[in-house]
Amino acid sequence: MARIYPFRALRYNLARVNMEDVVTQPYDKISPAMQDRYYETSPYNLVRVILGKHLPDDNDQQNVYTRAADTLRTWRKEGILEEEGEPALYGYSQTYTVPHTNEVRERRGFIALGHLYDYADKVVYRHEQTFPKHKSDRMSLFKATRAYCEQIYMLYSDPAFTAEKLIFGVKGPEGQDSNPADLAITDEYGVVHRVWKLTDPNLINLLVTAMADKKLIIADGHHRYETSVAYAKERSAQLKLPLNQPRDEEEKLSSGHLPVPPFPEAAMMMTFVNMDAPGITILPTHRVVHGIQGFSSPDFITRASAYFDIKELASHDVSILAQIDRTAFIAVTVDGSYLLTAKPEAIEPLLQDLPARQRQLDVVQLHRIVLDKLLGLDQETITRLGSVNYLREADEAAAMVTEGDANIAFLIKPITLEQLKEVSLAGDVMPQKSTDFYPKLLSGLAIYALD
Repeated sequence: MARIYPFRALRYNLARVNMEDVVTQPYDKISPAMQDRYYETSPYNLVRVILGKHLPDDNDQQNVYTRAADTLRTWRKEGILEEEGEPALYGYSQTYTVPHTNEVRERRGFIALGHLYDYADKVVYRHEQTFPKHKSDRMSLFKATRAYCEQIYMLYSDPAFTAEKLIFGVKGPEGQDSNPADLAITDEYGVVHRVWKLTDPNLINLLVTAMADKKLIIADGHHRYETSVAYAKERSAQLKLPLNQPRDEEEKLSSGHLPVPPFPEAAMMMTFVNMDAPGITILPTHRVVHGIQGFSSPDFITRASAYFDIKELASHDVSILAQIDRTAFIAVTVDGSYLLTAKPEAIEPLLQDLPARQRQLDVVQLHRIVLDKLLGLDQETITRLGSVNYLREADEAAAMVTEGDANIAFLIKPITLEQLKEVSLAGDVMPQKSTDFYPKLLSGLAIYALD
């Protein structure tokens, strides 16, 4: 049973900063060029906390994590960040244009604290594998700052749209919201982010109750979530307090009390989005392989022909993939682009150890048949060598090959929401970076400070 909590967030003081200058994309989507730009935009940009710069003379006493903690303390002391006067939840909407189309969508949800559960508790479900290095980095940051500056993106199912009705009400005659947002900003991708502060105890308790029976699926933030669970277990042992104490909120809620976590580390900041509501977009994450000694494009195509029908293409235009109803992807090599369409009778024997729901997934077949069997890159090797890059843009992936920076690129179709739901709730996981939810949640809209 999912438990959510209101919280007194740290938020930027709008009298001291321009919000568009201080918010960022999530830490794992910040390139070195973006990091530099964020640094230059404002001395109060959140990048200094979530993804600071390493310096040559860093040591155990002075490093990127201690600087992040010092920065947060200074901003709080100087009034750049201020704590809200009362516990709240936050309605959150994102209006955006789907990349490479003219379609405009709006994704709606809300920000709250979410209780941290082990996957074995069958409340929170993952959908992809994670990298140990990233979790170690986030643990060091959490312990130093004692703050969650970014949100986990959580999915849940509610065909009745309870939260949407409670938070956003109904549209006006001109399509505008009946309750105007408290904050509206536009990010570097043209996405309009709106936030509504919700402090009414009755509304909060209705949302808490509505979420109590929900199962949650992590859309974005697996590394941060798993790190936070480990941190919560560590603190639970230190404090000698149970992480999952018996539920007694019903009596408290009925008397008007707002729920609180059993201890601060038992929860983290999350954005909850209803899978049954419109507005969710999943983009493909293309694979670019590099560092394979003696790689030969003609040899690869010859060996791949045992498992795939192969057709040479005039370009790497990914729109052709949408027209194919079985597993297919485009291989981009220095010699040209090729459409690889699976031969079911050839690949099925290599997938028998996988659940049936995973065997038909393009990304699973790509990793099992192509990366592992044909290129010798199993999961352990990919994690250890970092020999695969994951990119959203097909043109960028193809350019790495044609410019000599990679051996081969694979352009794939996106996972569907139904496929993700089926795999996750069954307790399975797909390869890392199997999904790219767009747009990303902005970092800096709210901060959950543990102290």
